[in-house]
Amino acid sequence: MKLTSLLTLVITLLSGLNLAFAQTSLVNTNKQIVLNFYNGLFGDKDSTVIDKYVVEDYIQHNPNVADGKEAFKQAARKWNIYHTPKKKIDVVKVIADENYVVLHIREPWQDKVFSLVEIFRLENGLIKEHWDIRQQVPATAQNNHPMF
Repeated sequence: MKLTSLLTLVITLLSGLNLAFAQTSLVNTNKQIVLNFYNGLFGDKDSTVIDKYVVEDYIQHNPNVADGKEAFKQAARKWNIYHTPKKKIDVVKVIADENYVVLHIREPWQDKVFSLVEIFRLENGLIKEHWDIRQQVPATAQNNHPMF
């Protein structure tokens, strides 16, 4: 009786470890997909990453960009990102939970610095949905807490 209980406990614990490992693996894979996509598109100026990492029925929450992979490609061309020099993307933080990945980015733009938060939802290893927030870093602040 005690052996059966012990075996049941061991099997239960191992099952939990396998699930935790699978979830950690998924989260790490999703982080890498989003980083490859973001660095490829905005850092390396590589338009092929859209086809590689974004689903056809992509959902975009930025009100200035329509839904769909083709609409996103058109927006990227409109932003003229492919005709600007390659740059290093300053990813300050990467946060992930299951199918969501959040990037906190420091972006110099002209003579200003912006704090970007990019939120992605993945489905089957591809980017399905996106939200973004952009805030200029002020010269002075009402507190001593850095934005990064």
